[in-house]
This record gives sequence, structure tokens and C-alpha cells, in this order.
Amino acid sequence: MIVNLELSECMAFLSNHSIGHLGYISGRSPYIVPITYFYDQENKSILSYSAMGHKINSMRGYEHVALQVEEIDSMSEWRSVLVNGRFEELKGSTAKKALHTFAQGVQETILRTKGEKPEFIKDFSSKLEMETLPIVFRIHISDIVGKFRTVRS
Repeated sequence: MIVNLELSECMAFLSNHSIGHLGYISGRSPYIVPITYFYDQENKSILSYSAMGHKINSMRGYEHVALQVEEIDSMSEWRSVLVNGRFEELKGSTAKKALHTFAQGVQETILRTKGEKPEFIKDFSSKLEMETLPIVFRIHISDIVGKFRTVRS
């Protein structure tokens, strides 16, 4: 049986995870890549960062994006939440504060859900291979839809 999740269940699901698949458009093609994210409950948005590259250039050109987060136990037992939203690149002190919120939030999520305490951002997120600062971004949520499938009654 496939059942819709309530909005509060979707937000709780996002809060208990930190890895999802970001969908964005480049030219006329969709792309989907895994990212580490933090659901910022206070601002009702998604925080993440990236090195400069295809993903950032594409989102700068077309700001509408999606984030899909799933938990799959089996073909008949899974949960999935889809977020639609708008990319915003953060700069200066706002970016620095958001990156700190992201790092602290992901650390707390991992501790709360897995009982592990990562020390550094590189322990749970991609290591930037360059000496430049990361591009920090926010996804302003416009829509959230969640579903789960279970064989239990």
C-alpha cells in the first residue's frame, strides 16, 4: 500500500536525513546528483554547498531545482520525500553563517540518528579539492510531497 505523508511527516523525514539527490536543469537536460544537505527548520529551507562547476553554473542559469530524499528497506518498504524549490546562492557573511549552520546541523543529525559524532565537515561531506571558498546555497522550498510504501496493515 502506498500512502501520502503529511507535511509534518515530510519535514520530520527531511530533518532526520542529510543525503539526497539534487535535480537541476542544464540546457535542455535534467541532471541528478547526490548531495549532503541540512534541512533548516527555522528558515524552512535546504542548505548545502559545492565547489564551482557544472551544478552551480546550471543552477545560476535556471534556479528551479528539486531534492529527493529516500529511505529504502526493500522493494515493498520505503519512504520518499520530494522538495521543489528555488536555488539561491549565498555570499559574504550570510554564506559563512549558513555554512556553519549546515555543518553543525548535519553533525547533530548524524549524532541523533546514527549515534556517531563526526568531527569535521570532511567526515560527512565532499572534500573540496581546491583552495577557493565553497559556493554555499539555499533551496527555498515551494512544495513538499512525501509517500511511503508498506506491506503492513
